[in-house]
Amino acid sequence: MFGTTKAFSGFAVDDIDAARKFYGETLGLRVSEANGLLTLHIAGDRDVLVYPKPDHVPATYTILNFPVDDIEAAVDELAGRGVRFERYDHLKADEKGIFRGGGPLIAWFTDPAGNVLSVLQTPA
Repeated sequence: MFGTTKAFSGFAVDDIDAARKFYGETLGLRVSEANGLLTLHIAGDRDVLVYPKPDHVPATYTILNFPVDDIEAAVDELAGRGVRFERYDHLKADEKGIFRGGGPLIAWFTDPAGNVLSVLQTPA
């Protein structure tokens, strides 16, 4: 039944204007808006719906992962755009905020609504 549909995911934010600026300007994604909703146009023809929710509570897990070839360059670029990387007590990160303790190299950050995102280095 759903094998041929183009499914998409979505998540909530508390401020659509702040989300549009962050995802469009800070992260450089193509963003469109219709009917008070944002659509993030992700590479690979993947769209993600972003919708307003006045009583929004940020997700406690990573809602969106951005694979990169060079995490050092990605973290430096994002930091230069004002992105602050998260630190978690149970996951020791280096001075840049990159976790190197097993699995892919990964660094977490949040959007203006507090939702958790990451950049992670894909294997060469």
